[in-house]
Amino acid sequence: MCGIVAYVGPRQAAPIILEGLRRLEYRGYDSAGLAVIQDGQIAVRRDVGKLANLERLLGQQPVSGHIGIGHTRWATHGAPSPRNAHPHVSMNGQVVVVHNGIVENFLPLRQELEAEGVRFASETDTEVIVQLIERYMAAGADLAEATRRAMQHLKGAHAIVAMSTQAPGVLVGVRIGNAGGLTLGLGEGEMFLASDIPAILEHTRRMVFLDSREMAVVTQEGYRCYTLEGTPVTKPVHTIPWDPVLAQKGEYRHFMQKEIFEQARSITDTIRGRADFERGRIHLESLEISPKEAQRLRRAFIVACGTSYHAALVGRFLLEAIARLPAEADIGSEFRYRDPIIGPNSAVLAITQSGETVDTLAAMEEARRKGARLWSIVNVIGSQAQRLADGYILMHAGPEVGVASTKAFTASLVDEYLLACYLAQQRGLGDGRLRQLVDDLARLPDQVGRVLDRAAEYEALANEFYRASNFLYLGRGLNYPIALEGALKLKEISYIHAEGYPAGEMKHGPIALIDEHMPVLAIAVRDHVYDKMVSQMEQAKARGGRVIALATEGDDAIREKADHVIYVPETSPLLTPVLTAIPMQLLAYYIAIRRGCDVDQPRNLAKSVTVE
Repeated sequence: MCGIVAYVGPRQAAPIILEGLRRLEYRGYDSAGLAVIQDGQIAVRRDVGKLANLERLLGQQPVSGHIGIGHTRWATHGAPSPRNAHPHVSMNGQVVVVHNGIVENFLPLRQELEAEGVRFASETDTEVIVQLIERYMAAGADLAEATRRAMQHLKGAHAIVAMSTQAPGVLVGVRIGNAGGLTLGLGEGEMFLASDIPAILEHTRRMVFLDSREMAVVTQEGYRCYTLEGTPVTKPVHTIPWDPVLAQKGEYRHFMQKEIFEQARSITDTIRGRADFERGRIHLESLEISPKEAQRLRRAFIVACGTSYHAALVGRFLLEAIARLPAEADIGSEFRYRDPIIGPNSAVLAITQSGETVDTLAAMEEARRKGARLWSIVNVIGSQAQRLADGYILMHAGPEVGVASTKAFTASLVDEYLLACYLAQQRGLGDGRLRQLVDDLARLPDQVGRVLDRAAEYEALANEFYRASNFLYLGRGLNYPIALEGALKLKEISYIHAEGYPAGEMKHGPIALIDEHMPVLAIAVRDHVYDKMVSQMEQAKARGGRVIALATEGDDAIREKADHVIYVPETSPLLTPVLTAIPMQLLAYYIAIRRGCDVDQPRNLAKSVTVE
């Protein structure tokens, strides 16, 4: 959960950057740093821990300059340390960069640069970016062109700001994919850049939002925007209200929409510091178990409510498939009343966004009473579910305001995957398989971004189906819980009756409902049950059903089996639920909007259920 702030103008940059970082400190807190151009040189100050440590360092070693960049970091590559903290400086000391995101191909890029004689000063993936920019500036390119060329090498989703002593009044900002936004703040004779609006709102209300694969060249007099292919683009200027709640929505109409589109970033944030892509290992800083203890585990129980229960159903598959640990998923409100058979060799995992869901907490207390090992996956720091647990995984999804959970759901899926990999690691799973499981995670944020890039398709689909009175969602295996979640999302915010069903059970009742008025959404990605799903689609079509297929990119044959097809990128089968969940959210959102519903505050619902 990293934050970026940058400034160029007549004022001292460091205090403005520091105050902006303070407003973004919730986005990361293992290290912070800033850099300014001072007397023709790059002056960097950075330290581990919270922002107060950086403030203290600046008090001891002040800096002076009218252009600068700053960053607060949550680690992805390299342990928290001063040398791994941002900003990162090139080998010749003339270029400096801050960065959000994961450079998926940083290892081959690093090896390529090292072969050219580049000496790296950190363990981070970010340093390859600054060294690439230096490479092109040394060949004669200016900062903007060197940055543009460097971007062509990067895989993954990124938000980047660069500056150089060779262009002392210029900032270059880049956004690729959905690793987080990059906003330009337009002042009077001064300019700002930030990853989040609140960082700069006190200075200006006039904002420009970069889209994916766009860059901005910024001076104190103004800015120019281009595509990464070098084509100039004209961007609209948005006036942001002073209301802090409305300001948080930024360019989005609703919080739910904003939170859907934050998922590439929230997934990046929940992976940060936990997946070691260089060594193919998983580190869970607040949930540790020794190999001996992991091998003693005989069963896991995952307890949750609502959307989190659907995540629990996915988690059951993941724990069994990856860690080979028998697992059950339980609804929190049922778990405590069925007198479950659990004990010291059992692990009970609670999933709750708020950390205060009353039935989930009661299930945790029941597990504690019976002597089980108690874990939680939770979003709200300091919540009861975090405090009750022996070990926990924080989602790091950031505040989720919309009542219908979106980014917390996909973050919890990724956290269950991380936990399953960690338990497999501690239980002695072969390193080769674990290496592949970790590598698959590196590509996930970019794949999520590609799903979000197709939002217009879901809006068009919503225009066709918003009058429906009923909906049927079908899935199998790992994607059966996503069918349940898709149906729940539609019910929650559009008030359309919807059912999620395991596709193989359709002939045991639900097929009687299918006619020309019943839309059927079938999750038919390429996996080991693909042929079975296609068969279920054909049966629905034969009975007049209007079939929407959710399929894997490149599957053209499925168009003959469905009335409509929406695609997600190909990924590891164990990670498909993360990608297939997002189309469910988008379709429900656009249908609800078309029906005139209040998507952020649906009737009769509350964000956190704290009473039985």
